[in-house]
Amino acid sequence: MADQQPPELPQLPQIPTDHLLPSEAGESHPMMDAALSTGHSAGHIAEPHADLALRMLYDEQTRLRTELNDLRRKSEEKKDDKKKGEKKDDQVGDDKEEEEGGDDKKDGEKKDGDDKKEEKPPLKERVHEVEKKTKGWTRQHPIATVAIIAGVIILIIATILLVHYLDSYESTDDAFIDGHTDPISFRISGIVSKVYVENTFRVKKGQLLVELDDRDNQVAREQAAANYAQSQAAVRAQSPNVGITATDQNTQVISRDYNVINNEAQVAQAEERYRSALADLRQAEAQEGNAIREEERYGMLVVKEEVTREQYDQRATERRTQAEVVASRRNSAEAAHKSVTQAEAQLEIAKQQARQARQDTPRQIQMQREMLAQRKASELAAKAQSDQSQLNLEYTRIYAPEDGIIGDKQVQVATQVAPGQELFALTQTNDIWITANFKETEIRRMHPGQGVTIYVDALSQKFQGYVEALPGGTGAVYSLLPPENATGNYVKVVQRLPVRIRINAGQDGAQRLAPGMSVEPKVWVNH
Repeated sequence: MADQQPPELPQLPQIPTDHLLPSEAGESHPMMDAALSTGHSAGHIAEPHADLALRMLYDEQTRLRTELNDLRRKSEEKKDDKKKGEKKDDQVGDDKEEEEGGDDKKDGEKKDGDDKKEEKPPLKERVHEVEKKTKGWTRQHPIATVAIIAGVIILIIATILLVHYLDSYESTDDAFIDGHTDPISFRISGIVSKVYVENTFRVKKGQLLVELDDRDNQVAREQAAANYAQSQAAVRAQSPNVGITATDQNTQVISRDYNVINNEAQVAQAEERYRSALADLRQAEAQEGNAIREEERYGMLVVKEEVTREQYDQRATERRTQAEVVASRRNSAEAAHKSVTQAEAQLEIAKQQARQARQDTPRQIQMQREMLAQRKASELAAKAQSDQSQLNLEYTRIYAPEDGIIGDKQVQVATQVAPGQELFALTQTNDIWITANFKETEIRRMHPGQGVTIYVDALSQKFQGYVEALPGGTGAVYSLLPPENATGNYVKVVQRLPVRIRINAGQDGAQRLAPGMSVEPKVWVNH
């Protein structure tokens, strides 16, 4: 009995691996193929996201295998400890049996055997049971296993896409519609006779809004027009004397200048004819020289009987003809030179007459011009008064400068108004934008031109726009009393910067937008 070894614990069964993912990326597994095919057909999962999900499942598989190996190692350690304890108990039991006898020894062995059966390690049984159940369930439910794997993959991909979406934009609820609000007022004083608009009225550019009683202005315009007509008559009365004197003198000066120009042209023509005659003369002299040389050459050839007498006579005739041409050209050149001399003399006479006309004319013309300028100055003053009276008459009516909405109406019929007194406000509807106050940590990825989705609370509608401009400073910088942080305790506060967002034109419902409405813009910083 002392040499009897305690029964060894049964070896733990191997964990089934057909329900796990392959440990290497290159292995193929039928369940994994099914999971991938299910995922692709269900949602057309992008390949990069599927690879990431598979890698995460591989990591989970490795972790599970590590835990199972730890469980096996701990089971083996407990089994070894159990064997050592059983050997020690057997040694004590043998000593006791020798003292008490054979019967007691048998009873002790029986009791020890029962204790050993009752002390089976529970961890081994639990691991075995879990492995058995896992292996059986995955084999009995392959479709459910594939569905679970596909669901995990889809959930991981959905999480990745959600994180990517949340990181693709910056939004704020500190935003509102902004625009131009023009105060409407008269340029002149008067009594209101007609008002054509009320609060919330939509008006078009050029539409008549309000009128003043214009009877006094019409009288003033007629008086100014009469003064202007009188000044014009005075100018017309003085104009003939000035005109006659100026015309005569100017005509004389122009006539003398024309004679100078005409004589200069005649001199130029005479010089051109003279240069042409000289050129013809030189050409004729050159041809005469050639004819003389030809005659001499042929004379020597006749003596040598190399040419006929008739050829020599022909060259002699050409020489005589060229001599006559030279004489004629010389006479033409002399005549042309005489014409140049005569034209220059006439030009000098014309210049003298023009100088005399210029000396006699200015004094008479200046006197008449001064008188005419005085009458014209009076005419201009009267015209200015007439134009001002016409403007004052036009100022009795106010037209809409732009398309917009009337608000803050403060005028009624028969009200006495002064120049610059505000009557109502016109909010323009054709030039509006969004002022969105983003935190300074939210604009680092923003730049002009990025797309924006704008949700308008009042309309429960979305509009599309773009970032038009980034600010030059925070709102506190442009405040009336900017903060001073140079002294004292400093508490850092995240500042906000106004980003200007323009709404795209031509969208349905844009005509209902008005300054002051609250909006929630989303700036797509990754686009």
